[in-house]
Amino acid sequence: MRRFKLISLVLCVSILGWLLFVSTASAQIKLSYSIFFPQPHKHSVLATEWAKEIEKRTDGKVQITMHYGGTLTPAAAVYDGVIKGLSDIGMSVCGYTRGRFPLTEVVELPLGHKSGWAITKTINDYFNQFKPKEFDDVKMLYMHAHGPGLLHTKKPVEKLEDLKGMKIRAFGAVTKITSALGGVPVSMAMGETYEALSRGVVEGSIAPYEALQGWKWGEVVKYSIEAPGMYYSSAFFIAMNKAKWAAIPPDLQKIIEQVNVEWIEKQGKAWDEIDKAGKDFTIQRGNKIISISVDENRRWERALKPLYDEYVKNMKDKGLPGDQVLQFFLHTLYKYQK
Repeated sequence: MRRFKLISLVLCVSILGWLLFVSTASAQIKLSYSIFFPQPHKHSVLATEWAKEIEKRTDGKVQITMHYGGTLTPAAAVYDGVIKGLSDIGMSVCGYTRGRFPLTEVVELPLGHKSGWAITKTINDYFNQFKPKEFDDVKMLYMHAHGPGLLHTKKPVEKLEDLKGMKIRAFGAVTKITSALGGVPVSMAMGETYEALSRGVVEGSIAPYEALQGWKWGEVVKYSIEAPGMYYSSAFFIAMNKAKWAAIPPDLQKIIEQVNVEWIEKQGKAWDEIDKAGKDFTIQRGNKIISISVDENRRWERALKPLYDEYVKNMKDKGLPGDQVLQFFLHTLYKYQK
């Protein structure tokens, strides 16, 4: 009788252990993450650390598999890929699908910001303040934006006349900056730009200093033109499929949200770090930094000022608060940069 009870007890413990194992296994949430940056890039490294931090804090209940270099979904298709479930999470640039995120195109105006950290803090404040409906089909985890976007060319540019007719790689609303300065915009994604510059398909490109090292542009351009009047940024999203997000238990959602807040800081500071690295990289290669004169910068500012009015009018025509958003960005940037 005792032996029977002992066997029964052992069986009960085994069954309970098995049930616990099955329950734990079934509770494990596995997610895919599509990112267009190559694996060695600082932003891929940060995204990987974000995924590992979530796995750590959720005790392995949430596991995220990274797919780098646009291998799961190319840069311009990342957002739709998240909606359709081709990836559960995705990072890309809003400007790669021009017109899809009209209100957020404010980031691509020549706001003259000084750092990636300041514009990253500002864009997240903007998202929380205005909750733009253009992102309603995803769960936005967080956003970030790069440091001052400037012109990198194969020949020197010191005045507006030097830019006239020059073929410049651009994308999204940044094409308007190129046109306003007299250049000829050629739309293409980051991954295509190195070869285009190398082969002379384009004579220059617009991006932050980061691109000179992170995308190796410093090997195929000779000049970087510092003109504060044209400094713009680009909006990056880290978005998640809404159904996948809804299926995550609230306690785990809370953990993810906390990690997101921390990564806004990390991502913003990372932009400033890699901008410095990119500038150092191009100088070490013997490339030249051209800082245009104060008077010439005023000319660039005057040439670009109509873009502000155009943005506000276009948003008004769409029933969107473009005037409020523009003022919010200018005031918030000032707060973070003073």
